[in-house]
Amino acid sequence: MAFKKETKFMVIGIDGVPYELLQTLARNGVMPNVKGLMEKYPLERTRAPLPEVSSVSWASFMTGRNPGEHGVYGFMEIDPADYSYIFPYFPTFPVKPVWEIIGAQKKRSVIINLPGTYPVRPMNGILVSGFVAPDLEKSVFPRSLLPTLKAMDYRVDVDAAAARSDKGVFLKDLFSTLDIRHRFYRSVVEQKWDLFFFIITGTDRLHHFFFDAVDNPGSPHYEGFLDYYREVDAVVGDIAASMEKKGVPFIILSDHGFVKIKQEVYLSQYLKQWGYLDLEGKRPADLGGMTEKTKLFILDPSRVYIHLEGKYRRGRVKKGEYGRLREEIREKFLGLEIDGEPVIKDVFYKEAIYHGPYLDRAPDLVLLSHHGFDLKSGLTKDSCYGKSFFQGMHSMDNAMLIDSYGFELEDHPHIYEIGKRLIAYFTNT
Repeated sequence: MAFKKETKFMVIGIDGVPYELLQTLARNGVMPNVKGLMEKYPLERTRAPLPEVSSVSWASFMTGRNPGEHGVYGFMEIDPADYSYIFPYFPTFPVKPVWEIIGAQKKRSVIINLPGTYPVRPMNGILVSGFVAPDLEKSVFPRSLLPTLKAMDYRVDVDAAAARSDKGVFLKDLFSTLDIRHRFYRSVVEQKWDLFFFIITGTDRLHHFFFDAVDNPGSPHYEGFLDYYREVDAVVGDIAASMEKKGVPFIILSDHGFVKIKQEVYLSQYLKQWGYLDLEGKRPADLGGMTEKTKLFILDPSRVYIHLEGKYRRGRVKKGEYGRLREEIREKFLGLEIDGEPVIKDVFYKEAIYHGPYLDRAPDLVLLSHHGFDLKSGLTKDSCYGKSFFQGMHSMDNAMLIDSYGFELEDHPHIYEIGKRLIAYFTNT
């Protein structure tokens, strides 16, 4: 199909959908609309930046930049002065996302449910934040949309806590939230816009709690899992068909992949065991309890920081020790095994995977696990590994893209390369 060049563009995001699963569900009839799209447009395997979490991936996509250029490395950081947790604050995000870049050209955007955009900041068009967004009042621009959203019982996210107590209620919430978001999309899509983002995040939530059911017909949640994907297929099919009819190009992409969990791995417990992390006082349950004896600490999911003197208030690791300590801990993690299986596939120094003005904010090392080993800080755990209620974990190397436009991309591209092509589509750069 021939699309009009450099007019409008639609982005359909399906959070956490792995390449292999999309192929399987299209092939076995669960996602007939997606199957039809895959027969017309290429399905490509893509990569997420490290760490492979939504906050980092979507920030990279919406700016077309790697984390060293936008400064987001996870859902939270710590304050080096008092070790309190700091959550990303979109009004201080230092790089312009694509809709602000094209907004300077008087182009209008509608952005629905994109993670990492809370609280909203003014833009030319409509922005409804994705998670983490605790207050709907601060999640909507312009505020005149609030009565409409409240009347629809619009929710930024499902209640993930419900999955631990009543999975049936949780599944119903997933369906309801998707339906409400789709109805809101229909209420604004006929307005004037040049760029439209519609992000489905329920897939990520589904995978975390039900990924063990994906290929297990004996699971009580097997049919519910497939039924949710049938609804996702209906929504995606509706949007894609509408864009094809109007001659508007679109992409369908995920921000990272997913695989089943074998073991959760609690990295902080290994650091304690190896003598690199020391906690005491009134706050041993968080990083505020770190003492001057601490040489290394972990931030979720797989970020390793050196407790440097001059950077952190109680840091005592000298700059001269930095290189040796990084090499030492890298070798320890590469040698980590659980039940005879290697846990860590690779350990990256920050300068090997990041570049840009915010490299100083980056973790000193980032771990990449073999599929099935879900890396976590696990600061309060009693053991080095175990299982919880989670059944699925993020993966870096099996995200996906369906590209109706035909962006020129290398094989297995990073998500920020896709974002870069989207920006170039509008700016001719």
